[in-house]
Amino acid sequence: MSTQISEPLRLDGPQKLLIDQAVARYAHRPGALLGILEDVQAADARRYLSMAALRYISERTGVPPSTVYSAATFYSLFNLDPQGDNVICVCRGTACHTRGSRALLEKLLLDLGLSEHESGEAKESDKLALTTADNRFTIRTVACFGQCALAPVVEVNHHILSHVNERTLQREVKALTQAPKSRDGMSAKLPQPLSAIASSQPGQSTPAAEGRK
Repeated sequence: MSTQISEPLRLDGPQKLLIDQAVARYAHRPGALLGILEDVQAADARRYLSMAALRYISERTGVPPSTVYSAATFYSLFNLDPQGDNVICVCRGTACHTRGSRALLEKLLLDLGLSEHESGEAKESDKLALTTADNRFTIRTVACFGQCALAPVVEVNHHILSHVNERTLQREVKALTQAPKSRDGMSAKLPQPLSAIASSQPGQSTPAAEGRK
């Protein structure tokens, strides 16, 4: 089952200070709001933007709350829900769908004890974001990574894996499950996927598509 984490009603002193510093850092710069949102999310232990944080950002920047919320929901890199230690994104684009991404998603959810029905989003949209009860994994879907020639595509901790099959995905999940955690319960370091390590050549990397929607 997916986890339920209570939403903080107020920010504590260190959280407010972090936002104040981000606001000062991006003052009078183009795209300041996006930079602030990105820094605040990156500093959060669960890599998300709480409603309390969005309200405080609005207060400190003078940007209307509706505008702050619209920016946070428009760009897929921002999360409004706490994320698991490891984030796996399955592409639901046409090319990936015809090459079996739906079956990959269903098998992944089954292996992790999750159900699409736990998502509050409309099923027709094929968009979901679910986190396991132990906060170890967050499973998400995206409309397209723009890597159609590599379909089906799955992103594991910001690394794109191509031509993924069930066995490959199960191997990745097993490796992440066995990865050690730090004292605060988070992964000591987000592991690079085995497939990414195996396929990378000197001087090359396998970064995730930044412009996904």
